[in-house]
Amino acid sequence: MPALESRTADPTFDERYRAMQARDARFDGQFITGVHSTGIYCRPSCPAVSPKPSNVTFYLTAAAAHEAGLRACKRCLPDAVPGSPEWNLRDDLAARAMRLIADGLVEREGVPGLAARLGYTPRHLTRVLTAELGAGPLALARAHRAQTARSLLTSTTLPVADVAFASGFGSIRQFNDTIREVYERSPLEVRAAARVRERAPRPPVGRADLVATGEAPAAEPESGHGTGATDAGVVRLRLPARAPFDAAGVFAWLAARAVVGVEEASTTADGRPAFRRTLGLPGGPALVDLAPGGDAASPSIEVTARLAGLGDLPPLVARVRRLFDLDADAVAIDAALAADPALAGSVALVPGMRVPGCLDPHELVFRALIGQQISVAAARTALGRLANDLGVRVDRPAASTDPADPAATTVGSDAAAPAILFPTAATIAEHGAAVLRGPAARIRTIVDVADRLASGALVVAADRERHDLEARLLEVPGIGPWTAGYVAMRVTGAPDVLLTGDLALRNGAANLGLPHSARDLAETGLRWAPWRSYASMHLWRAA
Repeated sequence: MPALESRTADPTFDERYRAMQARDARFDGQFITGVHSTGIYCRPSCPAVSPKPSNVTFYLTAAAAHEAGLRACKRCLPDAVPGSPEWNLRDDLAARAMRLIADGLVEREGVPGLAARLGYTPRHLTRVLTAELGAGPLALARAHRAQTARSLLTSTTLPVADVAFASGFGSIRQFNDTIREVYERSPLEVRAAARVRERAPRPPVGRADLVATGEAPAAEPESGHGTGATDAGVVRLRLPARAPFDAAGVFAWLAARAVVGVEEASTTADGRPAFRRTLGLPGGPALVDLAPGGDAASPSIEVTARLAGLGDLPPLVARVRRLFDLDADAVAIDAALAADPALAGSVALVPGMRVPGCLDPHELVFRALIGQQISVAAARTALGRLANDLGVRVDRPAASTDPADPAATTVGSDAAAPAILFPTAATIAEHGAAVLRGPAARIRTIVDVADRLASGALVVAADRERHDLEARLLEVPGIGPWTAGYVAMRVTGAPDVLLTGDLALRNGAANLGLPHSARDLAETGLRWAPWRSYASMHLWRAA
């Protein structure tokens, strides 16, 4: 439902109105407050005087507010918040479309391409999105571009033309018109207003925001963290997360599974975990550095990306957000799991635990296939051998001297930086049988899956309907329920998967006093729905 009208009999409206009155920042990004008496839309925590219920409409997307003729509040900046957890929790057409729009598919393939990926006609897709979210795919993509552009304008010295194309706009005129319509200011005025805000006294409460830095030294960005000059082709981002956020847990997960040549786990000079890897993006190869940022109240992930082109920025942002599960409603998840005495201690010890996603769905499939029934260390060795034999070499970056660059402050050397792109499905299909080691049946399955992925007979992507993805995977000889469930959980962000076939998970359950048998654990896990993926993470940790 795109707009929730003011009705005393509407419990959803009443709940959201109470959250708005309380200025509860936990709801920022989950819905938008449209104030028709002033013509603006705000985040729920906006410090302005609460409007009368009769003047308020709640929207699920900024695009719906734009379609209603509202502009963004200049005081609370409603676009500078984490994304809605709805698009990962839900698995319907609207949620799948939102995941693809965030990945920049509309900019690359247009609405017909988006509709084709989802298996519907453009007309039907537009009708569904308008009914569900209050705006069609073009308006939703336009709102996403405007939000990205605002963030880049307010916290970078990138030339305005570069901001326009990095945000996905097709022309400078389209960019100027959209920014003026949404923010009631020109792009340069949006940037100047941010500089004024930075010089003005502010309360001590911080706010996470997306930050990027271009080729020249930038003034201090809105989030309050200074940045320095960067090399050409380097973009720096700060992606906000919903608190609480167990960043250390995700970095530890990634470090334990880092593939030599493709990925490198280390620490920054100030002791924070760091992770670096190569990545294939639509415009070409990229080298990405990741580190936790912010504080407990306003956590974030800091990203330094060396991109082939600025057009790869939107898909990179979407994929990093999925990798770290930044939009998860950690407060609701922790409250639900802590209600079970068996999990309460683990939740109290590690609040805000996340389910790691992935940056490359095809790569994740091969990780799952190669890693099944062997140890994590053995899987790393096998994957490293595969990458070394079939991966594409890319140039290592020159050593950075920028103190604001995580790559410059990471314990390690650019001489050892990842320089191999994980092999594509087509390459594995053609040459995998010659280089893969292990049981012949498993090698046949890996090559078969690679051939299906390369030909399009099997589609594994974040926009897939989760149960359909599992069903298609199970049709492949050699793929069982564990692999199908694991891939669905990490590729699509499915929040309610309990892999009872996993021995380590069951051992963790036994350590917490829960049933060890798959059948009994599955029955016990019903009380954790719809957050069984997060319960799985606690059980794995207990193992």
